[in-house]
Amino acid sequence: MSDVLELQDVSVVREGRALVDQVSWSVKEGERWVILGPNGAGKTTLLNVASSYLYPSKGTATILGETLGTPGTDVFELRPRIGMAGIAMADKLPKKQTVLQTVLTAAYGMTAGWQEEYEDIDEQRARAFLDRLGMSEYLERRFGTLSEGERKRTLIARALMTDPELLLLDEPAAGLDLGGREDLVRRLGRLARDPIAPSMIMVTHHVEEIAPGFTHVLMIRQGKVLAAGPLELELTSRNLSLCFGLPLVVEQVGDRWTAQGLPMS
Repeated sequence: MSDVLELQDVSVVREGRALVDQVSWSVKEGERWVILGPNGAGKTTLLNVASSYLYPSKGTATILGETLGTPGTDVFELRPRIGMAGIAMADKLPKKQTVLQTVLTAAYGMTAGWQEEYEDIDEQRARAFLDRLGMSEYLERRFGTLSEGERKRTLIARALMTDPELLLLDEPAAGLDLGGREDLVRRLGRLARDPIAPSMIMVTHHVEEIAPGFTHVLMIRQGKVLAAGPLELELTSRNLSLCFGLPLVVEQVGDRWTAQGLPMS
């Protein structure tokens, strides 16, 4: 399998502080990774490097065979090959656009409709992705009127619109109630287990949000990698306790994960 993402000794430094500190990590084609860590650990910074929107201060980042900052690498050709869904993208999208328009604009790499005309195949694809995410009943709803869960599902459908080779999900279940979280996890599980789906990287704080079908975990604390590898090997109570800085017990129940703190003595 070829590397979809390869970071070698990557650091991102801002105002003298390393947000990410000498991270080496590779994601191979077909793998589904979850990045776990506390607030401020550097998770979203890593995702921004993987999206090509943030360049390393040190080290090298190679995405889909293209190394950032080198002659011959055109990020404007690279970025359409990467799908990204997260809060930052939601803030860029017009609230008055319909759900269908919000997904369709991704076909042209835009956030808002202008005077472009879409082909029938574009609309069919947009409708198919929205149906897959349970949004068929909301096609004409305005994006700004959606619930948090509906908005998250629309963003994932939008990220899939360009048929990306790498899909990046930044805290897709953040802000959802229990029902919304479980519905999203179930849908992400279907996507993760689809053999023709793109390689995936998802950022989260909670092991309960790891969908069935995800294969690997990267744990990060204070910008440094604590563990990286297959979920079954690396998602342990010891590693999770080191990652979050307090005693935790992690268990696998069926095809899901749970974690809780040890009782205080």
